Amino acid sequence: MSFYSIASSTSIWRGYDYYKNDKVLYCDKITNTEFVGVCEGSNEEKYEIYIDTEHPKRSTCTCPHAEGTRRCCKHKIALFFTAFPDEAQQYYDELMAYEEEQERYEEEIEMKIDSYINSLKKGELKQLIYDLLDNGPDWQYDRFVRDYIEY
Repeated sequence: MSFYSIASSTSIWRGYDYYKNDKVLYCDKITNTEFVGVCEGSNEEKYEIYIDTEHPKRSTCTCPHAEGTRRCCKHKIALFFTAFPDEAQQYYDELMAYEEEQERYEEEIEMKIDSYINSLKKGELKQLIYDLLDNGPDWQYDRFVRDYIEY
């Protein structure tokens, strides 16, 4: 299990961004699994961080989001990525691979939708539109009326 597996996806992405933008001002290794550091926050405040990669919930940060809690904030993630740049690269590579897969999937779905619509006869297409308007959410019906019916 990776250190950042206990963090929200937002905290991980923001922590990665802080890492890439050199917001970690200081990083010192205590042991192979423990690090301390200082990270500049979004309002230029400086937060003191301690991370324990063996026991992530023991990690601390003086930021308002994490202070006094076991939350894994963006500052802890930034310090972790600073201490382990290979982990940062792996995170980024996995994120890019996921986004590329999502793009391929969306393109495939668009092609299938286009193929399906083009295969319909005029009467089938009319019925499909009626069904979507009758069974879809109210906003869809309202938008159709606004965009195609009202002048």
